[in-house]
Amino acid sequence: MDRKAKIKEYKDTPRPMGIFQITNKVNGKILIGSSSNLPAILNRFKAELRLGSCRNIVLQKEWNEFGAEAFVFEELEILKPLDDPSYNPKEDLRFLEALWTEKLKPYGEMGYNKP
Repeated sequence: MDRKAKIKEYKDTPRPMGIFQITNKVNGKILIGSSSNLPAILNRFKAELRLGSCRNIVLQKEWNEFGAEAFVFEELEILKPLDDPSYNPKEDLRFLEALWTEKLKPYGEMGYNKP
């Protein structure tokens, strides 16, 4: 397979979407979020944290304090896309994120989400 075909195949491959969690292993705090491209959002968080530019100030502060090895990045739930080409997953992702945040309550002393 030539380079052009590989690029096209990559672009045509749907990315996993769903709910993610970032866990601080030292104090148990978590961040819950959703994305239509889980690998990309987790890579973005890692890059921003390494560069010191994460928008979540508390998460960035604790990353600086405890180091990268204190954090785990994981996918909690994968949303299966519908076969309908007009399907927009935003509403389903918001709903799933609300379910997970209600279940895990990642606020205040328990997490990095804002209520």
